[in-house]
Amino acid sequence: MNVAAQLYWDTFWKGKKEPSSVSAWQFGGSPDELAQLVINGVKTATCSGHIFYELEQEPLPKVDDYSVVLNSQDEPVCIIRTSEVTILPMNKVSAEFAYAEGEGDRSYNHWKNVHIKFFTDALKGVNLEFSEDMLLVCERFELINVN
Repeated sequence: MNVAAQLYWDTFWKGKKEPSSVSAWQFGGSPDELAQLVINGVKTATCSGHIFYELEQEPLPKVDDYSVVLNSQDEPVCIIRTSEVTILPMNKVSAEFAYAEGEGDRSYNHWKNVHIKFFTDALKGVNLEFSEDMLLVCERFELINVN
């Protein structure tokens, strides 16, 4: 967590019992746009490739994890709390989950096309190929605080 995110977190959380996990990160693709969707209450879910947690040896998210969402300049914009985590193949993601991701016209087709491109490019970067049955870590979250 960078200094600005840590200061924001410490100021917000002062005097409360520390949660089990807090991290700071940007949404992929368009960090500023996606963070604004969270602030506007449009985006209440996100997903990432399970393989990337394995490759980066990062723990999977869990319910009650807190995150400081950063913009493209690594500045904190809000705090979210994970309320649900599900691991499932990409081709089993529901239209309702795609809608909750809040992107584009919020349709399943838009979600699918954007995520196929994103994961295809990201997997090429680690010499892997995209498959529609790749496992995704699907998270739902709630907005806790806006900076």
